[in-house]
Amino acid sequence: MPAITIEGPKATKEAKKEIIEKVSKDVAEAYGLPIQSIVITIHECEQDNVGVGGKQLSEIEH
Repeated sequence: MPAITIEGPKATKEAKKEIIEKVSKDVAEAYGLPIQSIVITIHECEQDNVGVGGKQLSEIEH
């Protein structure tokens, strides 16, 4: 049973639903497994907790 973890910024419920559906479908097809065997976990990161190029993401995002 493949388990996929996605880390990224906060997203709406609708966006997370779409991500889970699309990733599950693609991974199931690639492995040749039933979609019910795919586990997706989304970890949302606060922009203050992510650094890019030596700066907090909250400083460089609008």
